Amino acid sequence: MMISDRLTRENDTAIHYRRTPGQGTEVVFLSGFRSDMEGSKAVALEAHVTKQGRPYTRFDYRGHGVSDGRFEDLCLSDWLDDTLLVLDRLVEGRAVLVGSSMGGWLMLLAARARPDKVAGLVGIAAAPDFTEDLMRPALTEDQKAALERDGVFYEPSPYGDPLPITRRLLEDGERHLLMREPIRFDGPVHLLQGQEDPDVPWMTAVSLAANLTSQAVTVELIKDGDHRLSRPEDLRRIGAALDRVLAQVEGRPLV
Repeated sequence: MMISDRLTRENDTAIHYRRTPGQGTEVVFLSGFRSDMEGSKAVALEAHVTKQGRPYTRFDYRGHGVSDGRFEDLCLSDWLDDTLLVLDRLVEGRAVLVGSSMGGWLMLLAARARPDKVAGLVGIAAAPDFTEDLMRPALTEDQKAALERDGVFYEPSPYGDPLPITRRLLEDGERHLLMREPIRFDGPVHLLQGQEDPDVPWMTAVSLAANLTSQAVTVELIKDGDHRLSRPEDLRRIGAALDRVLAQVEGRPLV
């Protein structure tokens, strides 16, 4: 039975989560920038994982979905803290993290911070260092001026309301850069990446694979895939990738 509840911090801010208990390696879904735990990938993976009787957790970072906080007041450090709170207080054994877009950056940071908890990784259009490598180079002069003057500008988004991009977000991102040196993680990793993704260049997945120290890294390029990778065929690919990583973590034969 799925549990719907909240984790409250010392300052009384809370993050909301949905968790289905089970047996075996837990799966934790990390959503993307301004996305939430009700997205199609998070929900579809829940059905896939719980059919196997495994524990599964999805949650909203602060400032996302139904969790406390204003999005524009928060940054990557806050969302990493939320991820670690879930790992520390909900996950009983080891987990495979599934990170979508920004969630792919967070899963790598969480694996570094909690090596005893994180057994494997599945990245979906994973976007490590996106504030520095994707956002900053694309800033217009007007946006730079707005950041200097107001500390924020609003970026039109094809996925919903304009996104507030803050100076704090960009400056905080600099403290968490990963792609400038080897990323030390030795568990299995599967990276799925659409080659028609307008937000994350597909070569990011190849570069990430090269930077990871693990020898068990698979890159799956989807030629007609977009950023969301939420079509039925994409969801099946993600489920299969997760099954592969779980088998590797648990020492079972790959099917």
